[in-house]
Amino acid sequence: MITKFRIEEASAVPEFGMACQRLIPWAGDQPEPPVGAMACFLPAGAASDPDLHDQDEIMIVLSGGGTIELDGDTAEFGAGEMIVLPRNKEHVVRNPLDAPCTWVSFYWPLREPRPGDTTEVRA
Repeated sequence: MITKFRIEEASAVPEFGMACQRLIPWAGDQPEPPVGAMACFLPAGAASDPDLHDQDEIMIVLSGGGTIELDGDTAEFGAGEMIVLPRNKEHVVRNPLDAPCTWVSFYWPLREPRPGDTTEVRA
């Protein structure tokens, strides 16, 4: 069976100071995957809320561009680039352009470890 979804802002909800569409996991009978994914839609001139989590993350930029601030460092990015965000590093995405910026983020483990959890999941 082929499962497919349309990535679109109309299916997104407000999260992290922008619109986000959860892609993985999805509702169904299949086992929960070890990773999560969501599409992010950041309007022109906007910035995401600061985010910090105990999960590794990659952002694959689909359109637009901007800057990312990661734990005190700043870098520009554009469509067609991938950004690696190590766990436990605060990050903010800024879009100073006149067009929206969109990306898909993959993060793992799917759920943040609970305090005292000794299970280590690393890429």
